[in-house]
Amino acid sequence: MKYLSVAETAKKWGLSERSVRNYCASGRVDGAFLTGKTWNIPEDAERPARIGAKTDVPATLPEILKREKACGLSGGIYHYVQIELTYNSNHIEGSRLTHEQTRYIFETNTIGVGSGAVRVDDVVETANHFRCIDMAVDEAGKPLSEAFIGRLHGTLKNGTTDSRAEWFAVGEYKRLPNTVGGRETAQPEEVAGEMKRLLAAYGSGKDKTLDDLLDFHYRFERIHPFQDGNGRVGRLILFKECLRCGIVPFIIGEDLKMFYYRGLHEWENERGYLRDTCLAAQDKFKRVLDRFRISY
Repeated sequence: MKYLSVAETAKKWGLSERSVRNYCASGRVDGAFLTGKTWNIPEDAERPARIGAKTDVPATLPEILKREKACGLSGGIYHYVQIELTYNSNHIEGSRLTHEQTRYIFETNTIGVGSGAVRVDDVVETANHFRCIDMAVDEAGKPLSEAFIGRLHGTLKNGTTDSRAEWFAVGEYKRLPNTVGGRETAQPEEVAGEMKRLLAAYGSGKDKTLDDLLDFHYRFERIHPFQDGNGRVGRLILFKECLRCGIVPFIIGEDLKMFYYRGLHEWENERGYLRDTCLAAQDKFKRVLDRFRISY
């Protein structure tokens, strides 16, 4: 693949160099990438259509997330998802990092401790969770698989204190029995079979309802396939599958945490608890999409 400079591309397309740079920075030139401060543009890249030009199909949320991720756009929906999903999902599991510290780590790739100490694992898992969201965005269009689920867990727990323990399997199913919310989960020797059956029953089609995704989430958490990190991996799966199936995603915040736990606990008896909790979170996400003028 041959790459052209901004100047060469500007001459080829009959545009100013500034316009070409803006197209690249907004993710509208497929395959363009930065080396330092220099854009490398594929020789066969097509000139983007004018912003004002009419298009038959508006950009979807997965497309927008991928575009903003590729160009490193700050302050957009990708930026919002990274901080809000990471902070809230980690906070549910006991992370002591504040929302501001989480935002600072994402935006600067450094640690702003402020007053008091922070746990190293909280910082590591926060940085890892950002990468997990990137994985979910990158593979939004692909069917859910055991391999992807394993990679999510391996990425989330990489470099943590747990990962250095002999009994902990990073990216692999648990070796020791565990419980969740005082309830028994699948025994280690049962997990592989249970996961295969769960994924087979869930299927690979996109014609899923919100209840289908929540039922998968409930059954995944009941199996509790990993030694630790099941809640965060489960919520990352929910986010990815919402993108794949055209369902508005949602983020469980502190205000909904106890309702979320109750919904999981009561799912087999009364689905309304978890469904209503997630619909409330979905309504909040819709307001964010409205603010960014993203259709759903």
